[in-house]
Amino acid sequence: MVFNMSQYSKDLIAEIMERDPAARSPLEVMFLYPGYKAVMRHRKAHWFYQKGILLVARWLSERTRRRTGIEIHPGATIGKNLMIDHGTGVVIGETTVIGDNCTIYQGVTLGGTGKETGKRHPTIGNNVLIGAGAKVLGPFTVGDNARIAAGAVVLEAVPENATAVGVPARVVRIDGIKPDSMDQIHYSDPVWQEICTTERKIQALENKLQKMSDAYESADNYVI
Repeated sequence: MVFNMSQYSKDLIAEIMERDPAARSPLEVMFLYPGYKAVMRHRKAHWFYQKGILLVARWLSERTRRRTGIEIHPGATIGKNLMIDHGTGVVIGETTVIGDNCTIYQGVTLGGTGKETGKRHPTIGNNVLIGAGAKVLGPFTVGDNARIAAGAVVLEAVPENATAVGVPARVVRIDGIKPDSMDQIHYSDPVWQEICTTERKIQALENKLQKMSDAYESADNYVI
């Protein structure tokens, strides 16, 4: 490449090019991708934060938020090759820790649940994917290779290699296999469960209506 950039930047651009089919060139990623800009600028803000120059650190992060729509607190710890796709509305809290090679889509919040002190934001493992609009709230761990479905609200730890869906989120797969049906903690997809329950209720109502209709017709015929 004719332009100069750090190895961290080169690796991040290469990862974005590999993961995002819309990326046409490294220059496009470097100059036009808000997720790339937010992560790279966070590196500077985090450096100032670690040196105790908090005002400058926060100023850099707020400037990045205004320019990209992505808010990353300068205290957050981010590993290698974090891809923030689209990025609008992403919020990452102060004590968040994100591992390597993670992917975060627009509208994601990695936040706390109140005014706790100390560690109050989640720890995200390596190779984790967090879908659009998902909220991960609290000082727990999302394990390596986990998947958080779009729109999920995660309020407790997610095991490695698991998929979590729903509001509140429940683990529906571990290592690609549904958890044992006797598990009292991890349930099937709560949205699908609700749909099935509603369908059963509708079917029961239809059966009752049919019986009432049959009885009415029988009574009407008898009167005639």
